[in-house]
Amino acid sequence: MPVTLKDIAKACNVSFSTVSKALKNSPEISQKTIDAVNKKAMELGYHPNAAAIALRTNRSYDIGVIFEDITGSGLQHQYFARIFDSINESANKAGYDITFLSNMGKRSYLAQAKYRGCDGIIIVNSSFRRADVKELLDSGIPVCTLDRNLKNAHPSVMSDNCDGFRSLMEFILGRGHRKIAFVHGEATDVTRVRLSVFRSMLKKHDIDVPKEYVIGATYHLPETTRLATLDLLKLKERPSCIIYPDDYSALGGIDALMQNRMTPGKDISIAGYDGIFLSKVITPRLTTWEQNSPEIGRQLVSQLLSSIEYPENFSPTSIQVSGRLVEGDSVVALNA
Repeated sequence: MPVTLKDIAKACNVSFSTVSKALKNSPEISQKTIDAVNKKAMELGYHPNAAAIALRTNRSYDIGVIFEDITGSGLQHQYFARIFDSINESANKAGYDITFLSNMGKRSYLAQAKYRGCDGIIIVNSSFRRADVKELLDSGIPVCTLDRNLKNAHPSVMSDNCDGFRSLMEFILGRGHRKIAFVHGEATDVTRVRLSVFRSMLKKHDIDVPKEYVIGATYHLPETTRLATLDLLKLKERPSCIIYPDDYSALGGIDALMQNRMTPGKDISIAGYDGIFLSKVITPRLTTWEQNSPEIGRQLVSQLLSSIEYPENFSPTSIQVSGRLVEGDSVVALNA
């Protein structure tokens, strides 16, 4: 016979209601009781019935995740992969599963969310101009977004690109560089913030750079940064340092430099962004800003679950998550 909540209540010498609330991590129950009930449930081999839970609570305990990636990297994208790991771990600890929603089929995101009975949605990466994304945001389903502040209509988690890019620029300027080029990603909120900081930092230090030093590419697509770097190398006055949109795309820049028999971090300094594992194992070790992916994932889940479980007391806010500068070896000191 399957183990029931009544069996657990009897074994713990508590009420049925206490067991039910403890298994949901209700704030009405002490952590000591929650731990004791969960331990006893495991010992007895209790397995909750998902269909019964959904019927009783009007919840599926399933979170939908939207991730659109024009580069085709999917879950191999190192920066986002770390965020997904954190989302999955945080959701599982709270008793939720995650389901990726696809933009490849005939169903809209809202139709998929309703079909799967998702309690809420995390939008990690998407075009907010899409009609079905707008439809989802207006549907009343709890949504939490990454790096997109929707003016408190929904909670959001922002990697602090302003602080991150400023710190990266301060380090490069502190190493004596004045001819700094920025190969940026496609037009997104993140790109706009970084471009704004780039220009304000140059202005602060009374530095004028040629318009050719600011050139567009695509996040996580090394071929685009390779071509952008080749254009920079054709200039009469080459930059002394090139900042790339992310660590992975910096590989394209490295390839272009080597094509021209130039050594990265010696003939021209380079810097990335994200702080993925790759940045630590390439030569030279990449100077970069390490985004706090685990904390970003935890905050995305925390914000979404608060809006799902306590809607009457929840006020959408935007959470800023900072990272740290990784100096690496790829930015040489010109003033040494």
